[in-house]
Amino acid sequence: MLSPTSHTTVSAPHSTDAFGSDELEHERVLITRGTRSGLTVSVAVHSTRLGPALGGARIWHYRSWREALADALRLSEGMTLKNAAAGLPRGGGKSVVYVPEGTVLDAERKRAAMLDLGDAVETLGGSYYTAEDVGTSADDMATVAERTDFVCGLPADRGGVGEPSDATAAGVYSAVTATLDTVFGSPLVDSRRAVISGLGQVGGRLARRLAAEGARLIVTDVNPARREFAEEIGASWIEPGDEHQFETDLFIPCGVGGALSPEVIAALRCRAVVGAANNQLAQHDGAEQLAARGILWAPDFIVNAGGVIYIDMASQPGADRAAIEQRVAHIGDTVRAVFAQANAEGITTLEAAERLARARLDAMPVGV
Repeated sequence: MLSPTSHTTVSAPHSTDAFGSDELEHERVLITRGTRSGLTVSVAVHSTRLGPALGGARIWHYRSWREALADALRLSEGMTLKNAAAGLPRGGGKSVVYVPEGTVLDAERKRAAMLDLGDAVETLGGSYYTAEDVGTSADDMATVAERTDFVCGLPADRGGVGEPSDATAAGVYSAVTATLDTVFGSPLVDSRRAVISGLGQVGGRLARRLAAEGARLIVTDVNPARREFAEEIGASWIEPGDEHQFETDLFIPCGVGGALSPEVIAALRCRAVVGAANNQLAQHDGAEQLAARGILWAPDFIVNAGGVIYIDMASQPGADRAAIEQRVAHIGDTVRAVFAQANAEGITTLEAAERLARARLDAMPVGV
């Protein structure tokens, strides 16, 4: 049994076959208890087949460190799919800082956790680059950078490319319009109904843009202070928990993963689901359940790739902002292609999206 009492590394043979297998596919899994913060840090490197792994660092409350580790494993696998499908020379990885339920991190302990994360990332020797994610920011990445060079998304005043949330939201918007076009024959947002669950960095940006273009929004967030934002953009606010039961054109999950459980899918009253949240399906066969109900699902790792596209491209010498924006906008074209393949071959959109990612992984010889 693994214990987070010190520093543990698990290595596994590289495999690019059968995402979702019961076998450990990850190349490396590191679990360590931070010497400064006392918090358990999990870093999972799923694949470096296409290049050094890239994936954000998440700080979140979990019931146990095992649950946090499981999230890191799932998220890192999703990053392999995301980076491959987006055509990036990056593998998949993720880091998670486990905060016990009921624990409130003050600024000092959060900084300590980021320094501990930096130490953990440094031990992997460049096989994994971290960046901001849920619960972390560009400023937090600057703290991580005090302990390792293997970090992306630093603030602009530190020579970095800044927060990727604008690009993530732009990519999700492109996916939303592509989904509307597929379902209704028009990409126009005006007068379309949408329920947005989660008004964080990405969900909030997306909600503001959709509201400005005339969408009729119902929104919610676990943070009750976001109700003021909802009023500001003219959206209807509901308490979290039953948002999936409202009749709407689009259901847009933008919070944490696992929102599409079998029970939630059975209760959905929408034409399509497209959102920014990672790992939206609580179970892999949720894609079949959605299809059986006639609900079109845009696979999350295609939809929310804008941020990682931005970080990768903006970090290159001579980065071209217009080219980055064009690449992010291309997410909508990828979503359309996934929908078309799924329809033509009678498969789920998840299988079509996974095939896209696997094709690129398979094109890269092992060891290159």
